[in-house]
Amino acid sequence: MDSTATDRFDTSRFEASRSRLASLAYRLLGSAADAEDAVQDAFLHWQAADRQRIKVPEAWLTKVVTNLCLDRLRSARARRERTVGAWLPEPLLDGDPMLGPADSFEQRESVSLAVLTLMERLSPLERAVYLLREAFSHSHAEIAETLDITESASQQHLHRARRRITAARRGGGEADPASARRIVEEFLAAASSGRTERLVALLTDDATAISDGAGLTERLLRYDTPQRVAAVARAGLKPTPAKRRLAGGTSAVHYALVNGAPAILFVVGDQVVGAVTFDIADGKIATVRGIAAPARLVRLTRSWRRHEPDAPLVAQW
Repeated sequence: MDSTATDRFDTSRFEASRSRLASLAYRLLGSAADAEDAVQDAFLHWQAADRQRIKVPEAWLTKVVTNLCLDRLRSARARRERTVGAWLPEPLLDGDPMLGPADSFEQRESVSLAVLTLMERLSPLERAVYLLREAFSHSHAEIAETLDITESASQQHLHRARRRITAARRGGGEADPASARRIVEEFLAAASSGRTERLVALLTDDATAISDGAGLTERLLRYDTPQRVAAVARAGLKPTPAKRRLAGGTSAVHYALVNGAPAILFVVGDQVVGAVTFDIADGKIATVRGIAAPARLVRLTRSWRRHEPDAPLVAQW
């Protein structure tokens, strides 16, 4: 095989792993853009490596991507951005290959916005061990090899990660899809019409709301009682001329699944200009997340343009 044919063969071996690597990187970083960069960096490492000496390419590439992501998580820039409370995971439309394996509850949960946010409480190593074990079913021996730690250390990191996530996780398990959609539709209708009492009734007693302020604020905006959540939802979801100008036109409001959770998307033309996601617990809304910073909606918009949506909940918002 000549060098050109070898390069084509080796490139195809990398491409066969690209989706899995991107899914791992996204879970580790919570950012599709950063995940794409990490996978591209891994490709450059692959091209520069002596590939004849790599016995198991999938394991080698997993190690490279994981460590590239850990380097990003440990960087001064990442610590600064995540510490000051200016960070939310980047939302992805269901069906996006970057969401990766979704056969088990653990795999689906690991890519939810709730768990991606909770993983900020873990150290980078705990995060990597947790994801390699829970989402990708690696053995502790494989994890130890990937992270250059002992199997005992891998087990300890996993135990701590599980304990921290379990302690902070909201109850309720996976919501029934039809019930979740009904609750979200009722929430949108109540917010749009200003029915505060109905909004509060749809929320858990410890409901919270988080907004990125459309990227116009340095810190996330947080609201931590049902009454405050209802008030901000009523104000935020009531259409006004000023909001239409900010969005660039009149939006259609669509129901969608984002990172496995119910969501409403505000779409102008073929551009997603806002996403509101909901965590459902025991038949009520536990968390509302509003994401409208344009940089956080780039990949979601790309997926939306390939998507065949249902009829909008609101044709002209």
